[in-house]
Amino acid sequence: MSRHDLKALRVGVVGGTGYTGGELCRLLLGHPAVGTILPTARGAGSFATTHPNLLGSGLEFVTVDELTEQAGELDVVFFCTPSGQAMRAAGRFLELGAHVVDLSADFRFPSPDDYEAVYGKRHASPELLAEAVYGVTELNRERIRKSRLVANPGCYAITAILGLAPLLAHGFVDAGAPLSIHAVNGTSGAGVTPKKALMHAEVSNAMLAYSLEGHRHGPELETFFRALTGEPVEVDFNTSHGNFARGIHLQANLRLTREHGRDELLGLYHDFYGAGHQKEHFVLVVDLPKLGELNEKRYEIYPNLRGVVGSNFCHIGLDHDARRGITKIVAVTDNLIKGAAGSAIQNMNVALGLDETLGLRSYAL
Repeated sequence: MSRHDLKALRVGVVGGTGYTGGELCRLLLGHPAVGTILPTARGAGSFATTHPNLLGSGLEFVTVDELTEQAGELDVVFFCTPSGQAMRAAGRFLELGAHVVDLSADFRFPSPDDYEAVYGKRHASPELLAEAVYGVTELNRERIRKSRLVANPGCYAITAILGLAPLLAHGFVDAGAPLSIHAVNGTSGAGVTPKKALMHAEVSNAMLAYSLEGHRHGPELETFFRALTGEPVEVDFNTSHGNFARGIHLQANLRLTREHGRDELLGLYHDFYGAGHQKEHFVLVVDLPKLGELNEKRYEIYPNLRGVVGSNFCHIGLDHDARRGITKIVAVTDNLIKGAAGSAIQNMNVALGLDETLGLRSYAL
């Protein structure tokens, strides 16, 4: 019997007080191979009052020092911390045999100079960058399977990557033109720290654009896309918060190297990800046919955010404006699950040799 069977895994969650840490605990509580969950908190307050949706779970906060003392007994440690913390603490857990999945940005760039250029501070553990694997499970599965340190992608980044990878991998995108990407995230994407602009009375009936000078996930996307295509890719990345709590609705407008109709492009996506759950369980292509009159409003032929909230799925749809030669991709995810906690558990499953879908099989709310 494998040690990873029958609730045997001992898991630490560094940064258990935020939205992502709470969502990670919620999903781990339903994971059949996880027996012990140790979330950390730096301040006062019980687990149940911080995450009232998990009242009755039996989880209690420990300090980071208490978790570190148990490092040799842990199988996996997740970091749900601001950038700068995992790079200083991950090494200790790795030395004592735990796998590390970092949900911050600390290990997403292969070069410490690239990290410093985006985040404005030097990397504290540059020696670990060479072994960190970027955790888009669907595209890096074999490397994750052999890894002990996984850098989980940003929520915007994983949504954009899954949406665009088939076109980029097959050389369909005109590399001479920037990839124009517009994405709207729920207010949970801004984190748990109170901000007046995100109060219900402020954000209701509003849209909040931000980081238009260059969102930090733009360089993250450019780094991954360059590795995927072998050539520089420029990303024009634009972000906003919408007046909903969770989810990402992303649209990318692209010029392709030649004309491709909608049906042909949908076929490419099916070949890349599979139809239904044939290949990639968590990536589904919306392929309903276009019927009716020209320009008739057929909302159901494109992904709807409601179809993924509460799940680890990414739904992808597309269309082609033949008159202007522009292909349009729509991808939707739950920023807290596929964009964070769910993909982190998916990577844990792969790294430990478990069924990739364990603990993540629920459909949308």
